[in-house]
Amino acid sequence: MIQRSASVGWMLACIFLLNACSTGAYFWQATTGHLKVLAAAETIDDILSRPDVPEKLRNQLQHVQEIREFSVAHLALPDNRSYRTYADLNRAYAVWNVVASQSDSLSLETWCFPLLGCISYKGFYSESSAVDLADTLRKQGLDVAVLGVPAYSTLGFTPDPVLNTFVNYPAGELARLVFHELAHQVVYIADDSMFNESFATAVEELGVVAWLAEPGREALKTQYEIFDSRRNAFRLMLAKARDDLEQIYENRNKLDKQHVLRLKKMRFDQLLADYAALKDSWGGWAGYDRFMAEDLNNAKLGVSGLYTQYVSAFKSLHRLCDQSFSRFYAATEALGEYSRDQRERVLTELQLGEPLSFGFKCL
Repeated sequence: MIQRSASVGWMLACIFLLNACSTGAYFWQATTGHLKVLAAAETIDDILSRPDVPEKLRNQLQHVQEIREFSVAHLALPDNRSYRTYADLNRAYAVWNVVASQSDSLSLETWCFPLLGCISYKGFYSESSAVDLADTLRKQGLDVAVLGVPAYSTLGFTPDPVLNTFVNYPAGELARLVFHELAHQVVYIADDSMFNESFATAVEELGVVAWLAEPGREALKTQYEIFDSRRNAFRLMLAKARDDLEQIYENRNKLDKQHVLRLKKMRFDQLLADYAALKDSWGGWAGYDRFMAEDLNNAKLGVSGLYTQYVSAFKSLHRLCDQSFSRFYAATEALGEYSRDQRERVLTELQLGEPLSFGFKCL
């Protein structure tokens, strides 16, 4: 079993993890929740040495070991103890995040904490606690969503384990998630969730393509490409809805609020119809049914945009750095030193293929 001292757990859960320290109760649940995750972790090597390990789990953990070694050797991701242990939490998700927005805006409400800065979600190790906060926020007139999260990053301050909440993902998806969470350990900018998530998503997408291109992974690549094509179509559908809603909300000061809300409802109804058609094109595959059925509102659409807004910009930066991951990470970290307005301008220029402002370049 992997053990950590209580003092380390308290400090990390409070300062680095999931927006802790806003209240005593929240501090306590974050601290004890993460310590339980760490206490449940065992090294993957120890687990694989047992003859009674289920074959499915054995195969998945062997995939994790391959993915982890690839992440260091080919993606220049941290060579540490993260994703070299496994923990069964006996629940469906690692944490539950609460996100919220105004009823006529896609901008997410934020919670601000020392060192982490302001973050657009609040996380709980108990689903009931997340639901309680969501109910409180709804009573304030906000659009609210509770999102089950299979994995999170402690930014390298504790060894993040592989969890039962995602270990059975298809191999390509497993690689994608590990690469994404490790990327957060490389670059993390306080107060800018869109920057952080877009960067990590770019790393995951570049990484999984490279991992699946390795000899012997042809079947895994085919499996992943089917899933990824569906995800991309789903993301495009959501992006179109976000764009349309942004246009509606831009005019909210010129229109009666009830009219804005009627237009909003019509667009969400259209989104549901679009999803039904997309699902039919997949032969009825229902992978996104839960996302579309629960809390489909501004908050959920707002958080879906955090992960993809600047992905193409970061991929352009990777190319600008001659596809060297170490240079790409250094350039991303340098970009993070710019002001928010400046780095958003550079990212937009990278997306559009325009000359870069402020003398920014990949060294």
